[in-house]
Amino acid sequence: MRLKERFRSVRVTLAGCLAGALALSGCSLLGDDSGDTPASGGGPAAPRPAASAAGDIPYDVTPLLAPAKKYFGVAVPGAPNVMKNVDAYTRMTGKQPNLVEYYAGWGDGFDATGVRNAWAEGALTLMSWEPFDTPVADIAAGRSDAYIKEYAAAVRKLNLPVVIDFADEFNGHWEKWGTDHVTPDRYVAAWRHIHRLFVGTGATNVIWSWSPNIINPVPDVKLQPYYPGDAYVDWVGLIGYFTGTADNGFDSVFGRTRDRIRTFTKKPMLLLETAAMPGERRRADIRNLFTGVEADDGMLGFVWFNHRKRADWRLEASPLALKEFKRLAADDRFGFDVRKPS
Repeated sequence: MRLKERFRSVRVTLAGCLAGALALSGCSLLGDDSGDTPASGGGPAAPRPAASAAGDIPYDVTPLLAPAKKYFGVAVPGAPNVMKNVDAYTRMTGKQPNLVEYYAGWGDGFDATGVRNAWAEGALTLMSWEPFDTPVADIAAGRSDAYIKEYAAAVRKLNLPVVIDFADEFNGHWEKWGTDHVTPDRYVAAWRHIHRLFVGTGATNVIWSWSPNIINPVPDVKLQPYYPGDAYVDWVGLIGYFTGTADNGFDSVFGRTRDRIRTFTKKPMLLLETAAMPGERRRADIRNLFTGVEADDGMLGFVWFNHRKRADWRLEASPLALKEFKRLAADDRFGFDVRKPS
């Protein structure tokens, strides 16, 4: 269940982009590049083109899909558009995050400056794209096509790898795009439509993360009908928290969801958003998190939600738990420079 308030990224305007260009070497305006033909439904995903220094061939994200080491990710206020809180997190935990998550509303412009900022520090950007004010059915019907194509062109123009997570927690009733408002068929249709437009624009430098909430609070909602298909998904991103009222073993929090998803796809998994409730159990929860991710070869890593929203999920709120987190994060299996994944 959602344990935080969503917040929208600042809409990218022409004036803001020009200002960013002067201060931070420019940001990508929404453009009109075109490229590969759309993917066909149900079949295997097309091979991704190799990277090109000249930028004329889409960046090849293949080495980032299932790297040998684990992602060590974070979501902090202001990042990646401003990286000071990521830098502070690095000093606090003793390790540089290599995956930075932020939240964007449907209609916002692409934050090319932020993606560049993260990339300069060896981190991949993960954007959670949330259609608060646009019905998913309208997206599936093509009413947002101009926006999607412009956004995809901006992603293609920048030509750095980006992770996109569209309409996460769709299996929860608490979202505008959740079970009280959107049918599985419409959700899948919207996802596939967006994916095809990106591919048609040549923006194959995207890693697509399909991201349900853990099923614990909504056990009767079937996940498979919401799955767009392996040709449209690169990662499965699980969203779940270690709370103060439940059995917080790793398998108790994530195992049922993982096992259910494994019945219909073998795509790599990432804990796309997680944290532990402050209190006496937090140190144990952090140990469970690291141990569970380490033990599962199909688990790519995790993103720690280091915000104070409804609860204080920030590591700095619990000094003893932070010390334990720092000790475990020192493990060489966590973290790597995404610019040199192999």
